[in-house]
Amino acid sequence: MTHPVDADFLALPLTPVSDAAIQSGKSAGASHVDVRIERVRTGLLNLRDGKPETQTDDTTSGVGVRVIVNGTWGFASSPEISVEKARELALTAVAMAKTSAPLSTETVSLAAEPTYANRSWVSSYEIDPFTVSDGEKIERLGDLSRRLLAHSAVNHASAMCMYVKEQKHYADIHGTSTTQQRVRLQTQIEAISVGAHGFESIRTLAQPAGFGWEWMGNSIWKWDEEIAELPSLLEEKVKSPSVEPGLYDLVIHPSNLWLTIHESIGHATELDRAIGYEANYAGTSFATPDNLNKLQYGSHLMNVTGDRLTEHGLSTVGFDDEGVAAQQWDIIKDGVLVGYQLDRRISARVGRDRSNGCAFADSPAHVPIQRMPNVSLQPDPKGPDLDGLIAGVENGILVKGDKSWSIDMQRYNFQFTGQQFHRIKNGKIVGQLKDVAYQSKTTDFWNSMSVVGGPSTYVLGGAFNCGKGQPGQVAAVSHGCPAALFEKVNILNTVAEAGK
Repeated sequence: MTHPVDADFLALPLTPVSDAAIQSGKSAGASHVDVRIERVRTGLLNLRDGKPETQTDDTTSGVGVRVIVNGTWGFASSPEISVEKARELALTAVAMAKTSAPLSTETVSLAAEPTYANRSWVSSYEIDPFTVSDGEKIERLGDLSRRLLAHSAVNHASAMCMYVKEQKHYADIHGTSTTQQRVRLQTQIEAISVGAHGFESIRTLAQPAGFGWEWMGNSIWKWDEEIAELPSLLEEKVKSPSVEPGLYDLVIHPSNLWLTIHESIGHATELDRAIGYEANYAGTSFATPDNLNKLQYGSHLMNVTGDRLTEHGLSTVGFDDEGVAAQQWDIIKDGVLVGYQLDRRISARVGRDRSNGCAFADSPAHVPIQRMPNVSLQPDPKGPDLDGLIAGVENGILVKGDKSWSIDMQRYNFQFTGQQFHRIKNGKIVGQLKDVAYQSKTTDFWNSMSVVGGPSTYVLGGAFNCGKGQPGQVAAVSHGCPAALFEKVNILNTVAEAGK
């Protein structure tokens, strides 16, 4: 369903404010000026044992003005949205650029982009979650929680729902002007068992996505069906044996594999990171530019794309925060590294003709930086379903759901845990295991991928809280993937490792 941008956002003086900032910055000597007027509303609801525990509703709004003066950045922002403030911000940004010039280590330029005048884009959703009453939200989460608590295996239940509406007007000195509105929602419901065995929990596998409140019905995600299954899975998990460390074949479900993609591919192929820009905060990357079109990242079955186009994707937009139109491109093709994520500055720095639209700022008070698009592993058009993947395994583990993870500064050595670990013997599930973590090196892991599931196994996963930058910013990002089989992966026992 296509919604218009909210009338009360359009009623703000968007064009007068952006025009004033652009003209003021240009008159003060800026060769580039761009303006973002933003309003981001975030709602959060937490329930404990079916009863409300925390509820918040926050809105951040304001104006950010970015300039380039003689090859140096300048930026200024304010929560006040007015023509006079916009002029002031532009002059402050120009002064900032001039002050910073002696300390600048590079001459900034931006890759070219066509002009898009008066464009509007709204994400695909049906029900604005902010139009749903608090009572209805609490009742839905409370009902699902009480169903868990009705089972003898469940001592406690927690439920969390976060919903965001992001509205953004962008304009620049070259004539581009865009207005966009995105809605996204994330819900997790967890069943908890406490007893002589200690503490165990298991939560829903539902992923955050670019939907509205319709996500909480049963037509998209089968909430009622999953909630009915969780208590018995928890009961079995409590009684399950601890894993014996060793080499196992892993069938990894999309609810877990998305996070491995995020950490070992998504961050590793951010070109600013690969050329050293994140070294001071979150590390660099082993996938450096000299590896482009050479590095065998994974098996020939591995095809990974970047995009900002996927319907309901968390990183999906019409235009990025530098006025670049949304695109799709190859990052890994037939297992070989062939592409990176780019913004306009990095594109120009490495001699690319055009950005692929990966600039994003999480608030008007922050400058846009290169952020992750939707990074997705493509299914095999002729690949098996989940049962078919399991049937091909003699000695292995089916991994479902994400939990904790660890990866080094170059995105090369890692280990991941999960929510559910089902033992596979001779092509059949024979019970659960616990205390499981899989450990590998990025290229070893992806080269061990021997079977990629078909379209029926594909799920769009992701997160609301990918962190990057200084000052730190968060971004929502999706990672679609099928289930896949990885051969002879090293399995650790997390309890034994913790005791060392």
